[in-house]
Amino acid sequence: MLAQYVHPSKSGLFRIIRHGRQWRALCEEREIGRHETAEAALIATRMACPQARLPGELSQWRYIPEQALAHSRVSAEGTRWRLAG
Repeated sequence: MLAQYVHPSKSGLFRIIRHGRQWRALCEEREIGRHETAEAALIATRMACPQARLPGELSQWRYIPEQALAHSRVSAEGTRWRLAG
């Protein structure tokens, strides 16, 4: 699993994931785009999904480093996180 920023919203779980030299922006399973920096991915995600009301700073997102995910096992179906609320 790769390093990523995560933020839940009523529109779904948003993730900005390091993918090699690029950052992928996703809402649930849908890719929003690929960008050179995490900040550019954040800007594009906020523009593509204004109804999600995402924070404008990556420091307000949850950062999950690559090492923290190294021990995680993902089942064949994948992992689905439920949103509270």
